[in-house]
Amino acid sequence: MSYNDRLIRASFKQQVDRVPVWYMRQAGRYDPEYRKIKEKYSLLEICQQPELAAEVTLMPVRKLGVDGAILYSDIMNPVASLGIDFDIVKNIGPVIDNPIRSAADVERLRPIDVEGDLSHILETIRILDKELNVPLITFAGAPFTIASYLIEGQPSKGYIRTKTMMYSEPELWHKLMQKLGDMVITYIRAHVANGGKAFQLFDSWVGALSPKDFKTYVLPTITRIFTELSDLNVPKIYFPGVASGELLPTLQNLQTNVIGLDWRISISEGRRRLGGKFAVQGNLDPYILTAPMDVIKEQAKAIIDEGIKEPGYIFNLGHGLFPEASLEKLKELTAYIHDYSTEALKMGVAVTND
Repeated sequence: MSYNDRLIRASFKQQVDRVPVWYMRQAGRYDPEYRKIKEKYSLLEICQQPELAAEVTLMPVRKLGVDGAILYSDIMNPVASLGIDFDIVKNIGPVIDNPIRSAADVERLRPIDVEGDLSHILETIRILDKELNVPLITFAGAPFTIASYLIEGQPSKGYIRTKTMMYSEPELWHKLMQKLGDMVITYIRAHVANGGKAFQLFDSWVGALSPKDFKTYVLPTITRIFTELSDLNVPKIYFPGVASGELLPTLQNLQTNVIGLDWRISISEGRRRLGGKFAVQGNLDPYILTAPMDVIKEQAKAIIDEGIKEPGYIFNLGHGLFPEASLEKLKELTAYIHDYSTEALKMGVAVTND
């Protein structure tokens, strides 16, 4: 079986013959086969069954022809090992039974035990390492995003409790960030040791912060995570989530390889704000997938044309797939990205530094 390493090569700004593509939430509810599985099992129940979780991870690779698999899991899974009780509630998201509201709550968080509490996730990774002919991307939720769930008790629009702790109890906030940073480092290191070929740090909601607050309350922990994982010879991706364009200039010193962009900023402007230091990933608006196929292709072409102007580009969405997305449109889009980018690269549009 030949191994497709285009995603890895693009992450390291090496030459590729076509643009690699994967989609956030590519194993999900847009797929009728997955919806049937979800009628029988919850997300957390699927995660507890390595063979089933591996099969769900493989489904979009087989059906769509994408260049990377994203581990079927949830960013909340590792917090169970810290002593947090939660459930993923339909139409709501993570709901925490014992939210973090005080110094005592932070103190009671225990160190993560990946081998003891999360062995099912490691077994899923080992199965996939044997089955896949594309890189397996594993992931973790970034400390701010995880903290927002732990403190608010469920998804929030304003993050009032989270920001109250940040501003009113900064020492407590930084202690929580330290514990969550330790969790991420240990969790990701275990992923790579068991067969993960790349990882993404999801910071879905950190765009709610100003650049100044991000630099003060979050960036030190993000910096520490990537610094402590810098010895891992795999692509490292940081996705600062939606509405995070103003944060990009603050990321220039991170020891990472790829920055994910949402659709509110162009690929070219994103690169400029990042100082040209990273490969970039993105950034089609997921909801363009509701449009006719010619509109989708037109938007994708424009993004690809920008992306391949410099080495280091991975096609993705600006956020995750949604349930109403069309499986058939995603198949056609993936084939189009491969076909069009192959021809564009042959014409020498892109600069390479292989």
